Amino acid sequence: MSGIIEELTWRGLLQDSTEGIAALAAREPVTLYNGFDPTADSLHVGHLVPLLALARWQRLGHTPIALAGGGTGMIGDPSGRSSERQLLTRDQVDANVDAIKQQLARFLDFNARSNPAQLVNNADWLTSLSAIGFLRDVGKHLTVNYMIAKDSVRSRLSNEHGISFTEFSYMLLQAYDFQYLYEHHGCRVQTGGSDQWGNITAGTELIRRAVGGQAHGVVYPLITRADGSKFGKTAEGSVWLDANRTSPYRFYQFWLNTDDSDAINYLRYFTWLTRSEIEEYEQQLYSQPEQRAAQIRLAREVTGMVHGETALARAEQASQALFGGALGALGAADIADIFADVPSSSVPQTALGGEGMPLIDLLTTTGAAASRGEARRLIEGGGVYINNLQAADVRRMVTLADSVEGQFIILRKGRKQYFLVRIEE
Repeated sequence: MSGIIEELTWRGLLQDSTEGIAALAAREPVTLYNGFDPTADSLHVGHLVPLLALARWQRLGHTPIALAGGGTGMIGDPSGRSSERQLLTRDQVDANVDAIKQQLARFLDFNARSNPAQLVNNADWLTSLSAIGFLRDVGKHLTVNYMIAKDSVRSRLSNEHGISFTEFSYMLLQAYDFQYLYEHHGCRVQTGGSDQWGNITAGTELIRRAVGGQAHGVVYPLITRADGSKFGKTAEGSVWLDANRTSPYRFYQFWLNTDDSDAINYLRYFTWLTRSEIEEYEQQLYSQPEQRAAQIRLAREVTGMVHGETALARAEQASQALFGGALGALGAADIADIFADVPSSSVPQTALGGEGMPLIDLLTTTGAAASRGEARRLIEGGGVYINNLQAADVRRMVTLADSVEGQFIILRKGRKQYFLVRIEE
């Protein structure tokens, strides 16, 4: 039981905690929870810190509760926001809860013999509360003075948007969640990102005042890149855990493209590698940065953990396709994803029927060659590839048999200049 605070500390994941939590966690197993509000139908990579932390607590003997905020999701957390959230409908919240429950279940062991994880939805108790009962039983214990002193509220009071009573009440709802879990599940610790510190300590204060109990909070740092920019964002938007929102290939690429200055910290935050293993990658990063061993291991570990080994293998194969790797096992969806950013053009399906289209003509049609003469020289020089297979015959015809599922053909000129050919019916 003595390892969790030390584990979080060396990984750089302990931002703040209430007094006495280290002694409590070292003395006995505790039940803890982390909440996840269903603002979308998928979690994103920013949620991996608290998710993996719950799993770290469990592996060291403690009992984790993952809370899906079906109730609080109807309100919206003002923490870290400069303006009001758009309220979701009950149907939207319920659908989002169902989706993220499946993702939460991937990281925790619900069949552990001594400390199985639990999954709860705060809609089960929040939606049955009456306004009068809530104000009498919860609201009377926390003063307005106490609440407006919290950063999440104070920052909103000072800007032009202000804060509605709806969002102002969020702190009370989350505090009541903690009290409910304390009384019904023996939960004595709440965890979350550092922006949740005010909400968490409001819960510990409510438990102290309402039921005379002692509870604790632990918060993790909000991850940013070394340059200070927001973690988990790309030009396409957030990096999601749902493969339908962010494909395993794009997910793998996100981690593979990690800057050298972030790679070692990310290995600490997002993987199960040991301290000595990470130190080895740190030495390799300094001595052989061009090999990008830390980034490759990071991408493999996180993609395999989130999407499984089969998806990881396909993502790695897809990644190699951009460097001349075989395309044989990749489908049309993979091709569209991998080559989404390369120049593309279309040819009618009829042009590739029968004997097909001369490769020389396809090169000029797609812009891979400026003229038939240039196309001929490229082919004769061995610099033209169809689906990453060299095509050195100037008489080569291209047919539908060369396509991937009748939808795409990949032309490559030289080592890495790609052209995507879309086949239209």
